Amino acid sequence: MTQTIAVPLWLLCLIIAFAVVAFFSHFLFPSVRWFFRRRMERLVTRLNQRLDRPIQPFKLMERHDMILRLAHDPKVAAAVFEEAAATGEPETVVSERVRRYAREIVPSFSATVYFTVGIRLAKWIARMLYRVRLIDHRLGSIDPNATVIFVINHRSNMDYVLVTYLAAQRSALSYAVGEWARVWPLSGLIRMMGAYFIRRRSDRPLYRRVLSRYVQMATAEGVTQAIFPEGGLSLDGRTGAPKLGILNYIVSGDRPPGRDVVFVPVSLNYDRVVEDRVLIGARQAGVRRFRAPVLSILAFVGRHIWRALLGRFRRFGDAVVCFGAPVSLGDFSVGQTGDITPALATHLMKQIARNVPVLSVPLIAAAWGDADELDRTELSMRAERLLARQETAGAEIALPESGVKGAVETALAIFQLRRIVTISGERLTLNEGQRPLLDFYAASVLQHLDAVAE
Repeated sequence: MTQTIAVPLWLLCLIIAFAVVAFFSHFLFPSVRWFFRRRMERLVTRLNQRLDRPIQPFKLMERHDMILRLAHDPKVAAAVFEEAAATGEPETVVSERVRRYAREIVPSFSATVYFTVGIRLAKWIARMLYRVRLIDHRLGSIDPNATVIFVINHRSNMDYVLVTYLAAQRSALSYAVGEWARVWPLSGLIRMMGAYFIRRRSDRPLYRRVLSRYVQMATAEGVTQAIFPEGGLSLDGRTGAPKLGILNYIVSGDRPPGRDVVFVPVSLNYDRVVEDRVLIGARQAGVRRFRAPVLSILAFVGRHIWRALLGRFRRFGDAVVCFGAPVSLGDFSVGQTGDITPALATHLMKQIARNVPVLSVPLIAAAWGDADELDRTELSMRAERLLARQETAGAEIALPESGVKGAVETALAIFQLRRIVTISGERLTLNEGQRPLLDFYAASVLQHLDAVAE
């Protein structure tokens, strides 16, 4: 027992390495995990005391446990059997594919990251770039036991930041994000913010079944979610037609007794959409898939950082979010038979489109019309007449306190900074090639008039 044994140096190093790994995995790592778990539980307890809608236990599950629960769900298991029978593959192979889908979809929510990093970062970015305003319609009347789904028009990638910041006092939101966010290290941060990843263009039935079951589980457990039913950014400035995928998953899922699902239509608008020229270019090219050039992004960011260092940075105007009247799934489905998803989607999108706020730049862009030149007085008169029609149409007005006069000054300052118009005294001239940009912003206002005419 006390004899000396000679071993090669490489073997000694290997033994020590295994001993260190065993020590960390059996003693240190569990203790560290327990320490951080206890801190997280205390944080969640404090947050749930001030949040309108507490963070649900499902959202706090360990990611590994959530993946196992999803992969072994009875409806997913039935889909595995069907897929194996249809393709002739062994069930073990199909099950492994399901686990891969589950690992891809399931988030790893961290309350610490969400509320101490994410919310503060979202607030800083939103308020640095915009004057943020909120219009709130009766959100406090929602049943506290209901699952809340925010249904949002998709104007910009800033939508995630803006809604996360403005909903911070209500609950932690869970978003569905597309392939654009599946890049390291962004993907890890997004998962910790509670987002789940989806393949928007996948038509594989097995994948769709796994995704639908995750959404239905989260809904049944009361997780507050945010969805963009248009399925992508608006290329023309209008609120688009809905895609029914995730909405159908929510509607068709089972819910425990006493838990309703309440949809909150959310309408956003901006005086400046950061990626507007990229969206306009995609529309002109006739392609939905687009990616802003990296050099253009770096140049854009660098230019504004330089302006900030020189003290010349100006915010991009207003960003306004309107929370519309909630729609109860239970109340909406009364008296209806069959699949109510299309009718519900149409109803929600009409509410969203109707509540898109009228801001300075969209109003003045619409008032400009098809003219190449205007004087300031005529532009103001056009804006006054258009505003009266918007008020008659029941639009949400979010102009400066000075009304049309302030809207004209705000919009022209932005137009001049972006070289959309040239101002010479009282004379205003639209610069060459800028017509699509005016039309893009005008569309969000003109859609109110189109809705009245229908």
